[in-house]
Amino acid sequence: MFRKILIANRGEIACRVMATARRLGVQTVAVFSDADANAKHTAMADEAVHIGAAAAAESYLNGARIIEAARQTGAEAIHPGYGFLSENPGFVEAVEDAGLVFIGPPASAIRAMGLKDAAKALMETAGVPVVPGYHGESQDPDLLAAEAENIGYPVLIKARAGGGGKGMRLVEGPSDFKAALAGAQREGQASFGDPACLVEKFIPKPRHIEIQVFGDKHGAAIHLFERDCSLQRRHQKVIEEAPAPDMPDEVRAAMGQAAVEAAKAIGYHGAGTVEFIVDGSGPLRADGFWFMEMNTRLQVEHPVTEAVTGLDLVELQLRVASGEPLGIAQDDLSINGWAFEARVYAEDASKGFLPATGTLDHLAFPQGAAFAQATTRIDSGVRPGDEISPWYDPMIAKVITHGPTRSAALNKLRGALGDCHVAGCVTNLEFLGALSRHDGFARGEVDTGLIARDIDALTDRPAPSEPVVAAAAVGALGLLQEQQGSDPWSLLLGWRHWTDAYQFVDLQLGETRLSRRITALDGGSSTVRKYRVDCGDGSLEIAIAHAGDDRYRLETDGKRLTLALVFAPNQVSVFTDGRSFTFDLPNALAGTEQGAGGGDTVVAPMPGLIKVVSAATGDNVDRGDALIVIEAMKMEHTLTAPRNGVVEEVLASVGDQVTDGALLLRLAPEDD
Repeated sequence: MFRKILIANRGEIACRVMATARRLGVQTVAVFSDADANAKHTAMADEAVHIGAAAAAESYLNGARIIEAARQTGAEAIHPGYGFLSENPGFVEAVEDAGLVFIGPPASAIRAMGLKDAAKALMETAGVPVVPGYHGESQDPDLLAAEAENIGYPVLIKARAGGGGKGMRLVEGPSDFKAALAGAQREGQASFGDPACLVEKFIPKPRHIEIQVFGDKHGAAIHLFERDCSLQRRHQKVIEEAPAPDMPDEVRAAMGQAAVEAAKAIGYHGAGTVEFIVDGSGPLRADGFWFMEMNTRLQVEHPVTEAVTGLDLVELQLRVASGEPLGIAQDDLSINGWAFEARVYAEDASKGFLPATGTLDHLAFPQGAAFAQATTRIDSGVRPGDEISPWYDPMIAKVITHGPTRSAALNKLRGALGDCHVAGCVTNLEFLGALSRHDGFARGEVDTGLIARDIDALTDRPAPSEPVVAAAAVGALGLLQEQQGSDPWSLLLGWRHWTDAYQFVDLQLGETRLSRRITALDGGSSTVRKYRVDCGDGSLEIAIAHAGDDRYRLETDGKRLTLALVFAPNQVSVFTDGRSFTFDLPNALAGTEQGAGGGDTVVAPMPGLIKVVSAATGDNVDRGDALIVIEAMKMEHTLTAPRNGVVEEVLASVGDQVTDGALLLRLAPEDD
């Protein structure tokens, strides 16, 4: 076993590797960019080395600097995590040339699987079924469009060096093909330095099922069963589970054997995942799955496999890389129970899942293990007060649950998601909660189109109930903080000699202004306070008591409600029943100038890089026309015309790095 390793990554996966290394008595070295100087992974490691500027190309993708850091600190091996340099064969060779060990597969295996077209050809030779499509070298748009016609629509355009949904487009008909191809090529170039794409037949009701494989340096190879990753949006995984629902034993055996054959065909060792597209239109069958790609690294969703097998995959990686045999035969393995993983991101589901940035003013997770097997496990690379920056993936945490049955594990997931409280940055937590409660998902009826079909219901945000607004209003006036003290004068809060005292408060929830009048009622004590909350056309009497930490108990009309309240300057957040509401406190002295994103303008919805400007001054545009493409966190987002009109001014150019809310384009005012 190694004495010291360097982790060439950041965030959650760096912390994950460090946790296992610490348990094994292996020292760890972290690397960090300017943006990560105070990040969690730098504090968790035994040593940390600065490697460059915030941009990944100048830090986490700087292989030479990372290798230098390993040599300077006496590290014997480098663990790449996932993303960044984890699947870069040139980096593997440079690591080995420096006399270090790469904790992962050989460069030859990565190279063989690195390009989807070459990988599919190799798999065909090895007898592994592949999806029909064009996997040739030509990138001529007319030829690819013709191939799409031959394959038959709908088709998938996929960057051949892609992964994680980047550089992928679903095309329903020929009129959309060339624009989709151009977008996939841009994302392929931006994310992987390779714009080349392939075209494949789209399976109408597909399931995405992957097999975890492991090999050692002595020729042994096994599989650790399957994960179902069908719950996706924009080809990015959202909730994963192991095992796959309704998986017959014979299909599991066939897929597992195909995955092992794929690994053996390229001389694989270490952790890898063979991903299959599966026909989900009926019962799963042994002739209804096709090779999609192989990820030659540890996967984000590996904890669900750990939960059902009882194995620590990072420990296996370290042991295999150090030369030890696997020591596990296929017959030694079995599936124990069921597990789910949900990815909590800083993103706005109600706005097309736009990545978000911000400071994590409040961060609270349910009780559970961190980076270790448990019925509830929370893997996170951030802490309260950390910033979600535009430079890297906006993951906040992974919520993993395990139970004896699928329904038990899913119930635990619902509860755990409801107990995740994040303030200071918009998240996808409510979306995840709605997805975990989806009737079809609960029945195991999963396919990659589920989210898209029900997106409106899954992203719907009903207005808060009046008790929630009342709690926010009382909290916004500072009345709840008062009762936590022992000052006897607080018992007189709201007291007047001749009449009841009342106060007014305005709350802003999105575009909605909520005005409330709060009256303190008799009978209050230092632990329970009573108020009447008037909202113009009605009133509500509440009794509210502090229940420890940020939790409160509220009673109204004989009903009790438990909620959490988090206070920040000019803001109060309420968490209850898996939902959250953040109310801003408007500044009465602030001006009334309109925001930059009105009906006459197009603004940047997040910090990003301008990739395409398809409109010019004087152009006539219709509502919904694509005007600007902005790239954020390696994903492209298309900004459209807010109405019909004439472009008066274009304020952005290709290559501009813009900030959140930057004015990009203005339409001429409409005629009166």
